[in-house]
Amino acid sequence: MEAIPGAGYANPSVLSVATALPPYRAGQEEIKDFARRMFSGRNVERLMPVFDNSGVQTRYFCAPLEWFHEEHSFPEKNALYVKYALDLSEKAAREAMQRAGASPEDIGAIFFFSTSGVSTPSLDSKLILRLGLSEHTRRVPIWGLGCAAGAAALARAADHARLHPGKLVLLVGAESSSLTLQRGDLSKSNLVSMSLFGDGAAAVVLGAGGARENGSGTPELLGDYSTLWSGTEDVMGWELVETGLKVRLSRSVPEIVLGRMRENVEAACEANGVAFGELRRFVLHPGGAKVLDAFEEVLDLPADSLAESRGILRDCGNMSSVTVLFILERLLRQGDYAAGEAGILSAMGPGFSAEHVLFRL
Repeated sequence: MEAIPGAGYANPSVLSVATALPPYRAGQEEIKDFARRMFSGRNVERLMPVFDNSGVQTRYFCAPLEWFHEEHSFPEKNALYVKYALDLSEKAAREAMQRAGASPEDIGAIFFFSTSGVSTPSLDSKLILRLGLSEHTRRVPIWGLGCAAGAAALARAADHARLHPGKLVLLVGAESSSLTLQRGDLSKSNLVSMSLFGDGAAAVVLGAGGARENGSGTPELLGDYSTLWSGTEDVMGWELVETGLKVRLSRSVPEIVLGRMRENVEAACEANGVAFGELRRFVLHPGGAKVLDAFEEVLDLPADSLAESRGILRDCGNMSSVTVLFILERLLRQGDYAAGEAGILSAMGPGFSAEHVLFRL
């Protein structure tokens, strides 16, 4: 039997994380007032509490608020997505490579994930040219996993780093979820989306075996766990309409967390040789304040366990797939942890699905 390349090598490590935000910043009260004006005369007040209860204070967008007051075609929105996704991805990737001390020739593969726009060729091809990476760099674009994509792509990039330890892996994601706002759509899904979502990009450099040699602060990735639940495909996703991607939210995600997530996280731990009680760090995607409340309840977490998740939700909103990497960056930057602590990075997304990555600091 032919040997698997890289078999027996150490687990890969997160060598660096970097993030980038677009230039237009808005406070939640400002956005709330904008929503009132956009939907004036439509009895919108009954839905305004979604802004107050979101846990969000500020967000960043790839266009000023007034831009959203006008009707825009899908091609126009998508062109803006491509511009900002590429620019922000380049910024985050360059910063991540600098923090890791990585040069372009060190990168052997690039994984790119996104769900809020489309581009063919995929944006990883353009990033290779902008970053000066080798023309032989492996490209792995990942599309359609929604909020779960950051965790799923980290797991897939770790698999690649584990099998090809001679080169580093660059993981990059970008989302412009604000561009999916549908002007004139007074559905609850559209208003909830307007109260939560923001734009941003994140990048990670992965390498095999670096963390244990260099000490704590570069998490060792122990393994991952994926779940797709049947009969739940209507929970969230996109509908393609004439004006672009329209969000679909048709079930209560907090109820799904309460009903399924304890068992799912325990299974993820067991599959990767980590005791559930050993978990000390929780990098959980903040679908919203109520989702985080549900995680705290079902996982029996102390009140401050999700401080990083709540902080990113407050400061940047829900940026879909890249949000968990913003949370991971904040955790590592603050450094308020002990070497050897086990943690889990988790996100849920369309499918309906859950993705988990186990790590050790």
